[in-house]
Amino acid sequence: MKRYVIVGNGTAGASAVGEIRARDKEGAITVFARESHPYYYRPKLPDYMAGQTSLEKFTIHGLSHYEKLNVDLRLGENVAAINPAKREVRAEKSGTLPYDELLLATGSSCFLPPAKGNDKAGVFTLRTIADADAIVAEAKKTASREPTAVLVGAGLLGLEAGHALIGLGLKVEVVELSDRLLPRQLDGASSKLLQTKLEAMGFSFRLGAKLLEITGGEAVAGVVLEDTEAAICRIDCGLVLFSAGVRPNLELAKSAGLELGGSVKVDKHMRTSSPGIWAAGDVAEFEGRPCGVWPTAMAQGKIAGASMAGVPCEYIPRTPGMALKVAGIELVSAGNIDAENSAASKLFVSGGAYRKIVLEEDVIKGVIFLGSTAGANDCIAAMDRGPRLGKLADGLDREGFDFGDLRKLGMGEGK
Repeated sequence: MKRYVIVGNGTAGASAVGEIRARDKEGAITVFARESHPYYYRPKLPDYMAGQTSLEKFTIHGLSHYEKLNVDLRLGENVAAINPAKREVRAEKSGTLPYDELLLATGSSCFLPPAKGNDKAGVFTLRTIADADAIVAEAKKTASREPTAVLVGAGLLGLEAGHALIGLGLKVEVVELSDRLLPRQLDGASSKLLQTKLEAMGFSFRLGAKLLEITGGEAVAGVVLEDTEAAICRIDCGLVLFSAGVRPNLELAKSAGLELGGSVKVDKHMRTSSPGIWAAGDVAEFEGRPCGVWPTAMAQGKIAGASMAGVPCEYIPRTPGMALKVAGIELVSAGNIDAENSAASKLFVSGGAYRKIVLEEDVIKGVIFLGSTAGANDCIAAMDRGPRLGKLADGLDREGFDFGDLRKLGMGEGK
């Protein structure tokens, strides 16, 4: 009987479990999860903070799912070390466990910039249910004392969490080092439109500003900023939430001596440099590219699971996209957004809607859909296939363009 050990119960680890069990009905599967809750949909955490949903509603696989698959799920337990030579792991609570196949799906953790005062009470990052609960509890106390929260970094999850804080009665000041929101996902015009929409909801923005210090005694009392002209300003606040990106959890991979780039290097089957060890999700790097998004982590987990069970599958990268929805604002961004506006593109702007489709020799290379995302998935699918649009390209800037026509490309249509 084959012994499988999976470290991590996020989307990559959970996806691998299903693929393993579909191919190996008898193998022993043990899953170690840092959190005390089973697999849930992390992007729903801001809605949870806002009281719009419950943990049960966005739990994807409850305990009964693991019982049905005969999986030994060990919640709230970390793996402390890996011994590749002996093919065994050492868990913090249950000791040593042997494996035949080991998947590292350890995910990532929020990056906390080394600002002075970042260890004070009232400073948070948002990655887990426990984080969300702690932020809500502090926000309720802060609302009656100092009703301002500072959001450092305009990351996607952070903006959504900021909207939840507004709903909890706080003013939200966003401090962003870049001169525009979401610089990797939006060009100047679409970023300004998003900013206007968010300001109408109660956000305030300080762009091109750098956090110098978090002030106060044991608890947060304010922040000190420096703007692009080196002017110093201060904001009184009772809560600071960092949304400054994530970093892959590489401690186990490093201790096991795996080959690393920015993350753990894997081949097309999600195999690492060490026999019997695989990696998927945020901790993995394929052909120099990190994972970074939920659909990619799911795809890699499935590939890893099938390959671990003896049915080698190949990972085929897809165009990474980003989706955001804050109080009805819909946004999809993928590929080359051409922030400098130096490439050919088709642009449609009407009211609160912004659509930009970047082209290179009649091939879609990038998209921005803001306000309305109808047709975005068809464009991204066309980006993956790579056909020339031909005469269809002429209509991409029309309001009534039928994006369903893009699905016919590659079958002799639209050439």
